Parts: sequence; C-alpha cells; structure tokens
Amino acid sequence: MTEYQDSADQILDAALTHVIFDGWSESTFRTAITDSDVPPALARAMFPRGAVDLALAWHDRGDAEMVARLEAADLADLRVRDRIATAIRYRIEAIDDKEVMRRSATFFALPQHAPDGARALWRTCDLIWTTLGDSSDDVNWYTKRATLSGVYSAVLLYWLGDSSDESTATWEFLDRRIDEVMRIENLKAQVQDNPLLKPFLVVPNWFLGQIRPPRERDDLPGTVYRRR
Repeated sequence: MTEYQDSADQILDAALTHVIFDGWSESTFRTAITDSDVPPALARAMFPRGAVDLALAWHDRGDAEMVARLEAADLADLRVRDRIATAIRYRIEAIDDKEVMRRSATFFALPQHAPDGARALWRTCDLIWTTLGDSSDDVNWYTKRATLSGVYSAVLLYWLGDSSDESTATWEFLDRRIDEVMRIENLKAQVQDNPLLKPFLVVPNWFLGQIRPPRERDDLPGTVYRRR
C-alpha cells in the first residue's frame, strides 16, 4: 500500500503545478501522469475517474494534515467552540495555494461534481468532530456536522477573498460565525427547558431519539488506492 500511496502522491504533486492553469481536468491528469513517470495503467487504477478522484485526493491530503495537527495539539483546556475554531483554522491553513482552492471550488460547483464536493465537505466536518472526541450517538451526530459544514464553507469562501495580513479578517469572521451558532444552541436549550413547551416536545424528542449515526462496514473489499 505504501508503494501505491507514494505513486499517488507523485501524481498529485505533479498535478498541482498544472491545476492553476488548466483546473482539475483530464488534461491536468494526463500531464501529471507523464510528469510523474507513473505507468498510466496504475494511475488509472488509483484514480479511476481521473480528475475527480485527483481533486478528492488533494482534499483528503488537507484533511490528513489538519487531523495530524489536531492530534499533536494540546486542546484540553479549550472550550468546545474554541476547539472547533482551531480545527477550522488548521484545515484552512493546510491549503497552501488559494488558486488551487478556487479551482477546486469551481470544479465541485459543477452539477456533475457537486455530490462529490458535498461528500468531501461532510467528511471534513466529520473528521473534525471525530478527532475532537465527539461521542454523540443520536440526531446530534447529524446536526453537529451539518452546522459545522455551514460554518466551514462560509469561512472558506470568506478566506478566498481575504487580503488581510495573516488572514486576520478571516479568523475574526470565523469567531462571529461560531458566536451566531452558539446563540442558536442557547436558544434551543431554552426551548427544551421551557416547562410550557415540554409537553409539545415529547413526541418530536422521542422520534429524534431513535435516530442513530451511520455505521461503517468493515467487510467490504478494498481498492488499489485508498484515500487517506
């Protein structure tokens, strides 16, 4: 697997020099294969959908860097909201070229690639919560990730247009978005604790309590190249 991973990294590294000009395209993929000297048959086996899988591999590389930084950091004394802010900042700082990110955003905005982009976004937010030790086993598993997806995507788009020194405007924007989420969460808690509303919430709360997060299967066959 290490050999395959090394070859995949070579192709991805070669592709990044062309993405800013040609985007995540078949042309970029073919040129990356040539530049990396990886056999075309092996490259096609690792990235069967070509540019789509290549763009997702780049996204996964950023996720892996974020997780590594989170695991190495001492976040024990931080509030949950500050841990989330740190994770989002680490993920954005893992992007070393804004133009590549702009090309990716454009690529995954296309109707035929939007489902892959949405899954990649969800996977990033799931990794953040999982790495931070989230143990929710009910509907909160979904709401946490859905809320974080909205915050992260908004901050990412803001960062793409941010020209402030060291992205200070982006981090301030991030804090404001999290403050807004926390106000909503506080309002939800007040509604749940309101004795006048509790009788009306019994059935909805029971129904939501039956929802469980998805379970990963471990009995499926592997692939030649498994993204990080």
